[in-house]
Amino acid sequence: MAQKKLLQQVRKLSDRMVELQAPIRVLDAVNWDKEVRQQFFANKAQKLPVVTPEMYQQRDLGFDPQALRHAFSDLEQEISRSIGQLNPMARLMKRMCNEYRQVLRMLESRGTPDFHHYSVELYGHPHDVFHAGDPTLAELAIMLEEPLVQLIDHEVLPDEPKDISAEDAVTYLDKVLSQSMPGLNARVILSDGIVSDAAAGSDYIKLNKDVKFSHRELDLLEAHEGWIHVGTTQNGLAQPYLTCLAKGTPSSTVTQEGLAVLTEIITLRSTPKRLSKLVNRIRAVTLAADGADFIEVYRYLLDKGISEDDSYTIASRTFRGSLPDGMPFTKDLAYIKGFVLTYNFFRVAVQKGRIDLLQLLLVGKIQLEDFRLISELHEQGIVAGPKFLPPHFQDMRGLVTWLSFGRFIGSLKFDQLEKDYSPLF
Repeated sequence: MAQKKLLQQVRKLSDRMVELQAPIRVLDAVNWDKEVRQQFFANKAQKLPVVTPEMYQQRDLGFDPQALRHAFSDLEQEISRSIGQLNPMARLMKRMCNEYRQVLRMLESRGTPDFHHYSVELYGHPHDVFHAGDPTLAELAIMLEEPLVQLIDHEVLPDEPKDISAEDAVTYLDKVLSQSMPGLNARVILSDGIVSDAAAGSDYIKLNKDVKFSHRELDLLEAHEGWIHVGTTQNGLAQPYLTCLAKGTPSSTVTQEGLAVLTEIITLRSTPKRLSKLVNRIRAVTLAADGADFIEVYRYLLDKGISEDDSYTIASRTFRGSLPDGMPFTKDLAYIKGFVLTYNFFRVAVQKGRIDLLQLLLVGKIQLEDFRLISELHEQGIVAGPKFLPPHFQDMRGLVTWLSFGRFIGSLKFDQLEKDYSPLF
């Protein structure tokens, strides 16, 4: 009886966190307006984009950040009082409250140097390492970039035509998602307010109405945005008690994006150009963190053969929330950082024979550090298994075989293999 009452209280407080988090839209708050882009190109890309602290402050967030910070503090105190400071569910929820307060402080500091510092606290820095003596994230990006350079423009890997209108893309994505994840509550809609080609929400995928897509890009979006981002949100909302798992904090964003990128690769939907784009985002963040301004980052990307539009997009992602001569927003580190962490987690799970637990990565938006806790709560019946599973998790034989073989191949010495086979080319 006491346990039932406790879990009812967990559900109540968890629902409260979902409600408090709902109006926070980080990317909407930091993205630059279309007019900034238009003016930049009207100036022949010779002047820094016109972005000021006042522009950010004039943008209506839709909520009072100070009041919302206080509300998260009140919720955290109530969690301690009613669930107990040492309860593992309380520790999970209290950490989430703290992260949301950090997010709000970051949004309050848009256009100031503090914005970058909060960003680093939440998403990391390009010169971070996983272990002492390891390559930095920036160095890992360079290592990944080297084999991609020769592949991107290879004649046997031509670009697929982007001949599908946004309107037709909506119809296509809606159809394939309903087939691959039946029952998933996901709408595909058009939008003119996003910087990227697509973005996911709790129950929708937004497509940029001004963009045309290839079939491969849409299949990639199905996996990345639909299966992972929308899927984990819906799985979190379906939780009997910890519904807050539907909402991702920055620490869970790293796992989310890593899992999404790994899904693209495992299902053979990614391409060298796609991975190169993720690498270029890290390269741009690194340059800005080392002191480069917007134009220097933009020209660096141009010199790599990236189009003017794509160079602007990557550079503006780097400085959004900041100023064109300020320090970067480091969220774009999450893709490669998360990929490395998630892939290695999968490999260890296979090595230890615990592939039965991998599906728990999809119960909501969790971070890897919480996985043991999530597993224990699942055993106790407090965390439910994922309601919606992408195809490669519905039947895991292919996934596990891929990972097992990858571990075997990875143990071979590539330097020697290169010597053995180079004469054949």
